[in-house]
Amino acid sequence: MKVHGAVLSTASQRVFACLYEKELDFELVPVDMRTGGHKKEPFISLNPFGQVPAFDDGDLKLFESRAINLYIAHAYADKGNQLIYSDGKKMAILSMWMEAEAHQFDPVASSLYWELVFKPMFGMTTDAAVVDEKEAKLGQVLDVYEARLAQSKYLGGDDFTLADLHHLPNIQVLMGTQVKKLFDSHPHVNAWCADILARPAWLKVLAMQANN
Repeated sequence: MKVHGAVLSTASQRVFACLYEKELDFELVPVDMRTGGHKKEPFISLNPFGQVPAFDDGDLKLFESRAINLYIAHAYADKGNQLIYSDGKKMAILSMWMEAEAHQFDPVASSLYWELVFKPMFGMTTDAAVVDEKEAKLGQVLDVYEARLAQSKYLGGDDFTLADLHHLPNIQVLMGTQVKKLFDSHPHVNAWCADILARPAWLKVLAMQANN
């Protein structure tokens, strides 16, 4: 298995975390995004949208991190930790929360990541109005999560699944910013974050960054 990506890419980190949870060996093929490596050959043949990561397992080639993770969880169901359910109803609930991450949490979290981390990193000015707007939206998302996690240990059910895993990269970053206050003010969300951020597989992803 090969992951064509970048250690600091949140989307790539989702796939690394899944592979570590499944205890699978993989090769990282680094893509230099600073020089636009993701927008030209040979990478553009793997993902015509020009976004990392891309993935191949034998003759199967995939892009989009969440689709890659679904494949890994299904194809290697007998390996490592179970990240999906075989029961139809349980899997439907899990899928619903995966969709919530992709369409409710990620757009707001990614915008805050851009404003609070990337802009300062590149000498750009953070737009305070955008931050205020996105913080308010994230607070609303976390209100929904708080109600769910008051009833369930994890978003998708009683077990850690892809619905939780897919949040890890953005939560890790946002916990190091002023946005941490929003997580702290939601006790069930805060406990869930502490739980999933401490998983051994995720700590291996963080070690990859430290060694980069």
